[in-house]
Amino acid sequence: MDSARETGGMAGGGVLIPVTFRWPHGGKSVHLTGSFSRWCEMMPMSQLEGCPNVFQVVWSLPPGYHQYKFFVDGQWRHDEQQPFTSSEYGIVNTLPLATEPTYIPPSPETSTSTSNMEVDNNAFRHMPNQRISSIPEDIHASRNRISLFLSTHTAYELLPESGKVVALDVDLPVKQAFHILHEQGIPIAPLWEFSKGQFVGVLSALDFILILRELQLGNHGSNLTEEELETHTVSAWKEGKAYLNRQIDGNGRPIPRHLIHVRPYDNLKDVALKILQNGVATVPVIHSSSEDGSFPQLLHLASLSGVLKCICRYFKHSSGSLPILQLPICAIPVGTWVPKIGEPNNHRPLAMLRHSATLSSALNLLVEAEVSSVPIVDDNDSLLDIYCRSDITALAKDRAYAHINLNQTTIQEALQLGQDSYLSYEMRSQRCQMCLRTDSLHNVIERLANPGVRRLVVVEAGSKRVEGIISLSDIFRFFLG
Repeated sequence: MDSARETGGMAGGGVLIPVTFRWPHGGKSVHLTGSFSRWCEMMPMSQLEGCPNVFQVVWSLPPGYHQYKFFVDGQWRHDEQQPFTSSEYGIVNTLPLATEPTYIPPSPETSTSTSNMEVDNNAFRHMPNQRISSIPEDIHASRNRISLFLSTHTAYELLPESGKVVALDVDLPVKQAFHILHEQGIPIAPLWEFSKGQFVGVLSALDFILILRELQLGNHGSNLTEEELETHTVSAWKEGKAYLNRQIDGNGRPIPRHLIHVRPYDNLKDVALKILQNGVATVPVIHSSSEDGSFPQLLHLASLSGVLKCICRYFKHSSGSLPILQLPICAIPVGTWVPKIGEPNNHRPLAMLRHSATLSSALNLLVEAEVSSVPIVDDNDSLLDIYCRSDITALAKDRAYAHINLNQTTIQEALQLGQDSYLSYEMRSQRCQMCLRTDSLHNVIERLANPGVRRLVVVEAGSKRVEGIISLSDIFRFFLG
């Protein structure tokens, strides 16, 4: 690399010295990062004209001792032809930069003149497609900082200044509960049992999916009737669900399940882990001033979105302490991805459906694959929409559940039933949030922290071909290891 004193540079501590960094060992995509950017900014390097194996970039540095490293085709590399040492980031190149110009002899491959070279200060645009396979220290250090924050902050910080939480009585008819969830625009509600004076569970969109499947199966695929939904109370459904799942004791009675909940002063790490370990979307925050838990107060429904918002708010002005936030999502092990041709696929495949597929196939996939959403694509795998568990509550509109057959209604028709005609296309399209594989993790979590956003579909720029999906659960499994 070459260095030269910047013309008109500031005196003393304000001196900046432009340094030409070169990578002479080839590649398709090469980036530079180092201690001078606190290891959180990746600078793309340009191919040197006439030298296809040489990449270079100019970066103005203050005098001092610097460390740097190259990110080449998804792999962290150092240049063995330049000084290097071991550090907390693995093997890195070193550069002692004095106040006076210094000259580091270039390798024979890089003897091309660098006069009139333009400094590339463009924002990061293109990132490699490979997952990071080295420098685990960055991930480990960032995870430790996030874990420390979550362990020292409580669920009390999730409580809004004002708001409401809808709870349902367990003796409510299923049909009425169905309508309430739709009218309130919520996918889940805690259940209150008056005789016990306690919250005893939750009713979610998944319950309605299972109810519709069971009723149509019992009717040999015929349409549902409102009378059948009217005769099923929420408590009766919960008891029947226990039998279906074989959650019964030796006497054939349902085994009582304890409500999954948190207290206001439980730490945020416990909140996140409880959501992940139980495979739920939210957990009630319940406070009771008595030791036996009587007279419980329902304060809030805690979600991973709320916890993530706390993380974003806390690290807003110190994101440099979390180097992994600046990395593109394609370079870290997070989310579910469509495997590339020739790549091994050792993970659960990404499930997608055509818009002409039946609603029954979508519901079966949500239940059996244990996923919360399914991308809906055209014949070229380009994203058209997304079908989520919570979309099932839209069938309460105009009592659509009484007029459809799950095996004949298409996903497209089911989604149209839940769309309000007065909404603009832009407002309707907000339900289907997208990102690019080159987006930084920081950008992704900022968007996932918004209320109502539970996942981002990763698409190819231009074609909108689905490449992957990243959910809130994926982010927290990655953060918490």
